[in-house]
Amino acid sequence: MSFSLYSQDVTQEVTQEVTQEASEEQKAKLTPQTKAQVKKAIDKGVRFLRHSQNKQGHWGDPGITGLALVALFQSPRKYSPKDGPWVRKPLEYLHSLQKKNGGIYVDQLGNYNTSIALMALTANPEVKEKYADVIKKAQQYLIELQCDEGEGYTPEEDLFYGGIGYGGDERPDLSNTQYALEALHASELNNDHPVFQKALTFLQRCQNNSESNDQSWSGNDGGFVYYPGNSMAGSFTLPNGETGYRSYGSMTYAGIKSYIYAQVDKDDPRVKAAYDWIQKNYDLSTNPGAGKQGLYYYYHTFAKTMDTWGNNNLVDSQGNTYNWREDLAQVLLASQRKDGSWINLEDRWWEGHPPLVTSYAVIALSICYE
Repeated sequence: MSFSLYSQDVTQEVTQEVTQEASEEQKAKLTPQTKAQVKKAIDKGVRFLRHSQNKQGHWGDPGITGLALVALFQSPRKYSPKDGPWVRKPLEYLHSLQKKNGGIYVDQLGNYNTSIALMALTANPEVKEKYADVIKKAQQYLIELQCDEGEGYTPEEDLFYGGIGYGGDERPDLSNTQYALEALHASELNNDHPVFQKALTFLQRCQNNSESNDQSWSGNDGGFVYYPGNSMAGSFTLPNGETGYRSYGSMTYAGIKSYIYAQVDKDDPRVKAAYDWIQKNYDLSTNPGAGKQGLYYYYHTFAKTMDTWGNNNLVDSQGNTYNWREDLAQVLLASQRKDGSWINLEDRWWEGHPPLVTSYAVIALSICYE
């Protein structure tokens, strides 16, 4: 009798736990109403992108063309080259730009454009198979762009060791580095490849975490800046009198995502410090620390990072639980324009250009939808 009662108690306890977990999972998904609205918004966004192509069938810039293709391939309808020339022509455009060195760009921004093109070429199985040789060459181009021993850099002497810039000999920054790492990850470069491990030195030097950052300017809030000794969110004076640089949202999410690609565990102090920062600064009305600047870049980086992290809910430093997919979807639904596009009225970093911002928004909404 006592065994039967014990079994019943255990069964009830397990049932309650499963029910609670299911309830939490349900909360983390979009509501049916929101999901239907998101799908319509994505369709309108894709329609805008299609109608904003130039006569050559692309978006006039390899970076925007690549992002628009990613938006098409990741949308709920999973567009493919079989849907018509409006999908095939931008792919052919990117292919036509590939240089002998493997880069995919016109005459500048080699890393930025190649990274986004590589993401586009790997976002659809059919495209990935067709352009396998193009992908391999682009992958090698990105690897060779990294500031490392091949160019005479050493981790001890050089501030930018492990980083990747726009291309050529341009100074590395976290935005370009995270794009390159994401593209290499998407193209299935082995995560044990040295490019990821070397990048860790640069990532640490972009983080306000004095326990791992060997630069004297480093604070301790755990967030990230644009590059060592520079932040788009400005500077401040540290207690020791030195100049510190403010962490901000888009770079902090980029830093976390890059750590994950480099196989740094979630329990690692560097990752935990960065996650603590986002728990203290959860905000979808601004790019935390930078206001409205780069807002849609932030939204799409936020969505990618949270999806990569794997938690459907985000619990802030006060213990409040947020369904980040629903929150982000509502913000983007409210800001879509009648013609299906999105735009940032604070026009910095090309965010006054609707095809770019619409691509960011469609990618972010597609992540929320899935």
